[in-house]
Amino acid sequence: MTTYLLDWAGLLVRWLHVIAGIAWIGASFYFVWLDNHLRPLLEDGGGDPRIAGEVWAVHGGGFYRSQKYRLAPAVLPPTLHWFYWEAYTTWLSGFGLLTLLYFFRAEAYLIDPAVLPLTKPEAVSVALGMLAASWLVYDGLCRSPLGRRPLGLASVLAILIAAEAWGLCHLFSGRGAFMLFGSTLGTLMVANVLFVIIPGQRELVHAKQAGREPDPAPGLRGKQRSVHNTYFTLPVVFVMISNHYAMTYGGRFNWLVLIAMSLAGACIRAWFVARHKPSYSRGLGSAAPALAGVFTLLGVMVLLSPWFAERSALATKESTAADLGATAAVPADGEHVQHIIEQRCVPCHAASPRQPGFNAPPNGLVFDTLDKVSAHLPEVRQQLMAGAMPLGNLTHMTDAERSAVLRWINREEGT
Repeated sequence: MTTYLLDWAGLLVRWLHVIAGIAWIGASFYFVWLDNHLRPLLEDGGGDPRIAGEVWAVHGGGFYRSQKYRLAPAVLPPTLHWFYWEAYTTWLSGFGLLTLLYFFRAEAYLIDPAVLPLTKPEAVSVALGMLAASWLVYDGLCRSPLGRRPLGLASVLAILIAAEAWGLCHLFSGRGAFMLFGSTLGTLMVANVLFVIIPGQRELVHAKQAGREPDPAPGLRGKQRSVHNTYFTLPVVFVMISNHYAMTYGGRFNWLVLIAMSLAGACIRAWFVARHKPSYSRGLGSAAPALAGVFTLLGVMVLLSPWFAERSALATKESTAADLGATAAVPADGEHVQHIIEQRCVPCHAASPRQPGFNAPPNGLVFDTLDKVSAHLPEVRQQLMAGAMPLGNLTHMTDAERSAVLRWINREEGT
């Protein structure tokens, strides 16, 4: 019953997380687009020096006119719309999911004894410490003299983020490391909103209410953090969906995949931001960020391909042993493979799983017969080669057993 209730809690919190994330990311993307499409006023000769520009748009059967003030209007309107609950709700629901899945079930989703034999309290403590330390280091760098040098700051942050990706993948399971990396970036984003962006906006409002000339410094700091947030967005979205693709997090060099995919996302986002600016030119040089992102993605696709894995050191030790036909103590005939499946896979992949923590078979796949396994050979092969299944190796599948099942799959597929 507990597992059933946890599954429902996970479903509802995930639903909330996706809805809030759509609202937050959508608003963020829209305001970045809006800011980069500002044009001089069409009416009144552009004579109001307080207005930085305006945007005309048509949507939903009507025309919209948006204007941006450099600091603040002469008189504040009676109603101001703020955008922050989307960010807070996204983070709170995301942290709830992290707790339900990766902290409560750390032995399945967060800890991999083959990477580092952490206890459950150790793993959770290290994960929480990484979230807090990441914000303190990031915020300190932004507030330091380096924060006034955008290129230098971006370079240092890129190095530190890459180092964190490497570190997480050497502490936790691949899936857990990816999720903690995304949680770290998400924490930086929402902390930017909570501690920098919203306080800066409140200062502008308070200054106008008190009849003071607004200080532009808080707004500039908020602008800097907002720019950072927009580049973090696509890497975070990638991590959110990566748990469905074991090929990304299951390999020996998963940290390199994580860094490359994050870089690709940031590059593609940079191109979208740049092309919305009035000064954007449409030459090949202007497309350089997009091209860098696309070629990075293509490089990851090649490195993760079965063809490359069979011919390089990027293959995991299990896939290398199987594909090279290494001698194994476990026979690969149907009878022995059936026994392995029953011991190592069926505890989770059964109509009524007996493995604690599972209320239903993962992805709805039931493997109580070899015929049912045969219907999903490509998926089973990929999960075994990546070392992603059994999940957290809860059923203690050995390398020899994994090799035997892979050799059986090879014969079944005629490869």
